[in-house]
Amino acid sequence: MSSLSIINTAVFDGESGELADGPVHVEDGRIVGVGGRFAAERVIDARGGTVLPGLIDAHFHAYGISLDMLGIEGRPLSYVTLVGARRLAAALGRGFTTVRDVAGGDAGLAKAIDEGLIPSPRYLYTGAALSQTGGHGDPRGVDMDVCGCHAHGTEVVDGADAVRVAVRDRFRRGAHAIKLMTSGGVMSLADPIRVPQYSAEEIRAATDEAGRRGSYVAAHAYSPEAIRHSVLNGVRSIEHGNLMDAETAALMAEHGAFLVPTLATYDAISRRGAEAGLAPVSVRKSLEVLDAGAKAVALARAAGVPVGFGTDLMGELEDEQLQGIRLQTEIDGPVTALRSATSVNADLIGRPDLGRVRVGCVADLLVIDGDPLTNPSLLWGGPEHRTVIQAGVPVSG
Repeated sequence: MSSLSIINTAVFDGESGELADGPVHVEDGRIVGVGGRFAAERVIDARGGTVLPGLIDAHFHAYGISLDMLGIEGRPLSYVTLVGARRLAAALGRGFTTVRDVAGGDAGLAKAIDEGLIPSPRYLYTGAALSQTGGHGDPRGVDMDVCGCHAHGTEVVDGADAVRVAVRDRFRRGAHAIKLMTSGGVMSLADPIRVPQYSAEEIRAATDEAGRRGSYVAAHAYSPEAIRHSVLNGVRSIEHGNLMDAETAALMAEHGAFLVPTLATYDAISRRGAEAGLAPVSVRKSLEVLDAGAKAVALARAAGVPVGFGTDLMGELEDEQLQGIRLQTEIDGPVTALRSATSVNADLIGRPDLGRVRVGCVADLLVIDGDPLTNPSLLWGGPEHRTVIQAGVPVSG
């Protein structure tokens, strides 16, 4: 048993629009009280700061070590994993205490994290995302006759029966959920963004298997056509969704689907993509969806779609992770943006004991200097402005 109290602090509980009074009391990794007195072995004086739930990035790529998709798939998994471990540690230091990896990860990396061999957020992985031949997850350009070989982040799988086997194998290997590529994408070289990918039969094979395991499917989808195609065939989590329209947003709400916007990646690519060596076709695609991202979030909210938070940052752009909070705050304001990155994402991943500061929840916490509701820039400031606590144990700050 271990205990901790965070004193002289306000509290954002992950849901309320107003800050509550602390302290926050923790015992054996869980919150046992908010307010009042508690005899603790360790005390952190927040000095007028604010305790928040630890942030959740629902669209993270530990294995996204490069902007070159083919280059990732061609490297040994040992190397990719070692670089990925550094990416995970950096995310934890920024205040992300949980990540959902929606294109990569495996039981070995998860076991190393669980055993404390590497510092990392809580790690929920899908394994390699599934793509049709010539789809977003197929890293080959139109003039390439090579094989990506390893399928670290994406795997090309065609046909409903093959998809079903691949889904079953991912669950055998401990996957949290399944990721499908159901539209073209920014990073892929040979597919238009708007065209729906995978047949209804193939998507249904994945969602049927996931549903019977008590899990769900997340789909990379940009266009209204691709989003409708996904949601009507059982997909629960729409990733990106930049080009959606009001009718599609209403359909998502009707089917209980979540939207996970990834605004940080387009903003970063627009500023740094060319310098980072990104293919010109990818830079052009990013510009196509950049301005539409904010509109998609507004349409989803107007329709009553739960809006989460993700980043999707690859390679050297990973240091833009907290800028995603800034971009969503500019659209929604700090309270709603923080809800997206805490309690809404917790509901998306089926962990209501995360993303909230309330009795019984896991004590994954972020302590910010000052009031982030009146000074939201504190949320994307440097590490000197934050203390990260994981399961009641300070890990940075």
